Amino acid sequence: MRVRHASPDVAEPRRLLRGRRLKLLTLDEVAAHLDKPRSWVYGNWRRAEIPFRRIGNQLRCRPTDLEKWIDRQMP
Repeated sequence: MRVRHASPDVAEPRRLLRGRRLKLLTLDEVAAHLDKPRSWVYGNWRRAEIPFRRIGNQLRCRPTDLEKWIDRQMP
C-alpha cells in the first residue's frame, strides 16, 4: 500500500491534542484576532512576548497560548 503525503505548501501545521487536531494560528490570523496590522504583530512579537513558535521559517501560535497571553495583558 502506498502512503500519500500532503505537500508542505498545502498541508497546514497541526498538532494532535487528545485525539483531535489543533490548528496553529498564522501571523495573519493572530493579527486579525488582535485587530492589529500584520506589521505591528511581526514587529512586536518578541518585545510583547506574543507566544509564537518558529516552524521552519514561519511563526505559528497555539490558540490557547494566545488566549492566555491576552488574559495576561488585561488588568
